Amino acid sequence: MSTLPKHKILIVDDEPDILELIEYNLKKEGYQVFTAQNGQAAVAEAKKALPDLIILDIMMPVMDGIEACRIMRTMPEFKNTFMVFLTARSEEYSEIAGFNVGADDYIAKPIKPRALVSRINAILRRNSASDEISENKLEVSDLVIDREAYLVFQNGEKVVLAKKEFELLYLLASKPGKVYTRENILKNIWEDSVVVTNRTIDVHIRKLREKLGEKYISTIKGVGYKFDAE
Repeated sequence: MSTLPKHKILIVDDEPDILELIEYNLKKEGYQVFTAQNGQAAVAEAKKALPDLIILDIMMPVMDGIEACRIMRTMPEFKNTFMVFLTARSEEYSEIAGFNVGADDYIAKPIKPRALVSRINAILRRNSASDEISENKLEVSDLVIDREAYLVFQNGEKVVLAKKEFELLYLLASKPGKVYTRENILKNIWEDSVVVTNRTIDVHIRKLREKLGEKYISTIKGVGYKFDAE
């Protein structure tokens, strides 16, 4: 029996066998499952179902997964919806395109049901945990990040961060697993300042890794950064 029966998941793929496989395994976990066979149908179904997570194939007729994700990310109701792409391992260019339009994660084909269910469970647990976090304090992994006091504690020990380092860490940690593009980071932390470059972001990331260790922040090549809670 699922520990998360309330969550709704939309699966979008033009291959009926894949739809059926994923649907069967997620329903076994207790999820409410909806399906669509192209991006256009996905947008329409998502508006009705308001899923917590959408699994999108990339290559589909009528409208591909990249375009469907881009469209839904412009809609307020899908601002916090997890978007996960299905992709062949050789499609690195598709991964970069997907992250640029707001993808949160990727699952590689061929589908391995147990691995798929485990990944989906982990993503939605992160989401549930973030809902319980107070507005001004994050407790994620072994960090406590207090936005009101501008303090960070790692395993109970205080870590001193510069103001922008703190704001960058707070932004990334507020949505574990979400990939923030450099454009997102500039807009949120430096408010599109013309004197700030991508190099500035990279330097701040390096300083955070020096002070906290390498395990928290991952680089998504050609796209940006994400916080790893696990």
